[in-house]
Amino acid sequence: MSIRKKKLEELELMSYTDIAYEIIKEDKKKYDTKKLFKEVCKLLELDENTFIEQIGDFFTALTTDGRFIFIDSKAWDLKENHKVKVVVDDGDEEDIEMDESEDEENNEDNGDIEDDYSDEAVDDSKEDEDDLGDLTIVDEEDLSIEE
Repeated sequence: MSIRKKKLEELELMSYTDIAYEIIKEDKKKYDTKKLFKEVCKLLELDENTFIEQIGDFFTALTTDGRFIFIDSKAWDLKENHKVKVVVDDGDEEDIEMDESEDEENNEDNGDIEDDYSDEAVDDSKEDEDDLGDLTIVDEEDLSIEE
């Protein structure tokens, strides 16, 4: 059923973002925040004061609702209408070069099992010891709590 054909009582049970979702889905177009909230207020028969008082909360709700996406800093649309390409860049693409002789020695030691991470292994025990050297033991008697 069209969002615009629903009774006021039904609409009042819905959140602003649910109504906005239905409006965008039905109209199949993008809306800026102001026009979208005006449409929501029109459907809910809300006055201008309510619009002014709650448009900030409406914007925040759209921002946190995972169904919406803000396009070109101008308009809201539904995420389902857009493909999202995720690019993961770990920023750590250093090439580690080894002599062939070192590589052969590593393979012999590991029983010809190659481990892609063996070159990146770090001995954390020394770092942990350094961190512990900065700690000081304090007795409860030495603590004074000011109220």
